[in-house]
Amino acid sequence: EQHRELPIQGVFTDSRQIKQGSLFVPLVGERFDGHAYAESVLKDGAGATLWQRDRGEAPAGAVIVVDDTLAALQTLAEAYLAEVGCRVVGITGSNGKTTTKDMVYTLLSTTYKVHKTGGNFNNHIGLPLTILEMPADTEIAVLEMGMSGRHEIERLSQIARPDVAVITNIGEAHLLQLGSRHEIARAKVEIISGMKPGGLLIYHGDEPLIPMVLGEAETVKPEGLGTFTFGLDHSNDDYPTGMMFHSKGIIFTSLLHPEEGLDLPLLGQHNVINCLAALAVARHFGITEENIRTGLTGLHLTGMRIEQIVAPSGLTILNDAYNASPTSMKAAIDALHSLKGYHHK
Repeated sequence: EQHRELPIQGVFTDSRQIKQGSLFVPLVGERFDGHAYAESVLKDGAGATLWQRDRGEAPAGAVIVVDDTLAALQTLAEAYLAEVGCRVVGITGSNGKTTTKDMVYTLLSTTYKVHKTGGNFNNHIGLPLTILEMPADTEIAVLEMGMSGRHEIERLSQIARPDVAVITNIGEAHLLQLGSRHEIARAKVEIISGMKPGGLLIYHGDEPLIPMVLGEAETVKPEGLGTFTFGLDHSNDDYPTGMMFHSKGIIFTSLLHPEEGLDLPLLGQHNVINCLAALAVARHFGITEENIRTGLTGLHLTGMRIEQIVAPSGLTILNDAYNASPTSMKAAIDALHSLKGYHHK
């Protein structure tokens, strides 16, 4: 009773990173159990701790007993997101999720107060923590959603309730776990299962598996779902109409941006395609052409995604070490091939 109303400053799951006055969520894994640290984090300044009912006797102090600490973390995130009342952009795909997320964040930030997934905090633990770290005045949350199997993105979508969902592509990542690209497509399309009615799905239209899965009877679709496609093929709602490669990036035009070229400070044709997805999100939220150009100029990406580094000798190094799937490797080689110096060797 004495802890019925507790002022909590935040939420954390790592006992080594105590946040004073915050709620500790002790998670249980195959090789660890956060409950072993609950007593010590309370002594060191945590405001309260959750405690899973089947973990024995709880320590003294501000303890909230729940059936499942992970489920409680996810429920907390859902409740906080509803309380903040911001709009949500969910982003998934085999490759390009983080780059597209960074682009969307940068473009939307020219006009709105935006919160985004840090690094690749994109799973069943990282996504709730990202939401719970969101400032109360956030207007749009840009949330990356990753997975290693079926029904994982479905749960993330149910937590986040996206207004807009983006599927960057369907690649070979998780082929071992899921068995086929068709199954990977089904797993990625789960992002629409928790979408709000009247939401917008933006997807890579060059990939025939996505509309195929959307047409399957078992695919859960929100009421009034709108769609927008991007890609290289001219059947898409937006596609590149011209590209000029230079040492710092690409200047391109597209069907919906036909006049003055957009200057993208990133290497690789694949990043133009990622940018088309981000532009579709920006247009949906009413970002002006001027702010789109301003946003692209100041683009900053998460590291190791075709990151261009100049060595002391003047040699250009492309650091694309984050992902080594066949799709991302091909994109990196294509980006290298587009650089002027490549043709001199």
